[in-house]
Amino acid sequence: MEDPRQSRDKARVPLRPTHLLPNMMTLGAICAGLTSIRFAMDGNAVLAMSLIVFAAVLDALDGMLARLLKSESAIGAELDSLADFVNFGVAPGMLLYIWVLQHSRSLGWIAVLIYCLCCCLRLARYNVSSKADPGVPRVVFTGVPAPGGAVLALLPLVLQQNMPELIDPIMSQITAVWLVAVGLMMISRITTPSLKLIRISRDKAPYMMVAVLGLMAAFLTWPWPLLLLAEFGYLAVLARFALKRHPDRDAR
Repeated sequence: MEDPRQSRDKARVPLRPTHLLPNMMTLGAICAGLTSIRFAMDGNAVLAMSLIVFAAVLDALDGMLARLLKSESAIGAELDSLADFVNFGVAPGMLLYIWVLQHSRSLGWIAVLIYCLCCCLRLARYNVSSKADPGVPRVVFTGVPAPGGAVLALLPLVLQQNMPELIDPIMSQITAVWLVAVGLMMISRITTPSLKLIRISRDKAPYMMVAVLGLMAAFLTWPWPLLLLAEFGYLAVLARFALKRHPDRDAR
């Protein structure tokens, strides 16, 4: 156990402003998730969905930035977990309830509650496994991660925006069932990939950056069709990994 005096000495060590950047990005992601709920209530589904996607981008960057700056901390890990619950649990659930699930009323709200509870359990399991094996890199996960669950949860809304004729009470009931299914996928034992599996050679890095910028421009121009392609692409990746056996999981 660490000496309390050593902990106090560490607390007195001054921080550089750059060391605060990862936590500031995490807090910015929380603001994006909460603002997404506001715009969902105001009737702006495009901006609400875009803020959830923006929060997912910040979620991917804050951890990498913390490792790069060597500013990882216990409070940063807790902030990240709380941000994930708000951004990928509460915000998508509220957006779907406001735009799709209100036709089914209580059934839709129960589906939102189940999804949010599954997201909370998923994050708790990941935190426990991370503390048990702090030095083990997570190249694959057990269960769909919270950002991936949010992407899958939004599939009914994305379909609705691409095909407006799907707005009817039956679609609301299907969405409720789908939301529960995504929640169960998050707490399941299926193997899902991590971004750490992606490796880019140095000579291809400029092309990758141009491609990412092109995708960002395309997303700003055609958000719903591009997000629909991303949804089905992610489902295809999950199906591929579910059929394979991976011994290196985040919860053994």
